[in-house]
Amino acid sequence: MCTSFESRHQLFYGRIFKFVFSEPLKRLSLCIYWVGVIYASILRFYNISKNSKVERILLRKYYHLMAVSMFLPAVIFQPKFLDLAFGAALAAFLTLEIIRVSSAAYLLTVDTDIMIQVWRIWPLGQLVHQFMNAFTDHRDSNLLVVRYDLVFPQMLKIITIFSLLLGCALPIWMSSGYNDRPLAPFAGILSLGIGDTMASMVGHKYGVLRWSKTGKKTIEGTAAGITSVLVACSILLPLLASTGYILTQHWVSLLLAVTASGLLEAYTAQLDNAFIPLIFYSLLCL
Repeated sequence: MCTSFESRHQLFYGRIFKFVFSEPLKRLSLCIYWVGVIYASILRFYNISKNSKVERILLRKYYHLMAVSMFLPAVIFQPKFLDLAFGAALAAFLTLEIIRVSSAAYLLTVDTDIMIQVWRIWPLGQLVHQFMNAFTDHRDSNLLVVRYDLVFPQMLKIITIFSLLLGCALPIWMSSGYNDRPLAPFAGILSLGIGDTMASMVGHKYGVLRWSKTGKKTIEGTAAGITSVLVACSILLPLLASTGYILTQHWVSLLLAVTASGLLEAYTAQLDNAFIPLIFYSLLCL
């Protein structure tokens, strides 16, 4: 039994090794590029986060720009390798969350209150917690309702970065093997990395007309987000055509999909990174 398990493990890792080194120059170069982007971005963003004058909503968008610079070239030139890389990255983030996880959570039942104590793993737990806490804001809810009688007062703050990664990965995974909707794999990158980022930055700096009296999102920001995605699509479609994609995207349906996603983002209060890409992907596939 143990021998069979070990042989399966060896076969699994052997296949991964063979896959990665089937195109060593392209894929290892891409890995080096990713490491460089991550290293430079983390140093830069963490130093910026210490500046109290910079709002967290803008800090979050720097990570969106980093996602564009990392994932866009890979989706175009190495989509299969990116599938594997996304899985490895999500596993790494889950590991970080296990290390970082909040110090206490409460399990509430009808009969009695039971406390579940979860500790940050020494010595990295506190460091990881401080770093990730710099990039959360009001939309990363402090309350996660799992069931009507199960409530956790401290929501996992890894959701900020984890949902961004997942939002970019899911459209790519769901589009695997299909070429009839060329923009569908880019749904997460376009809606989060470009549209959401431009909407936040323009709305924060130039926004005057708000969608609601209590909300912070502005009409100017939403218009900038929708326009930026359309411009990105107009650049991306010819590039995809040059790499062999079959273009069947109609501009009227694309305009409707981008506009609907932009308006939905304007009224999304929490976890927009997780939901907007899936909605945009669905609209692109219609």
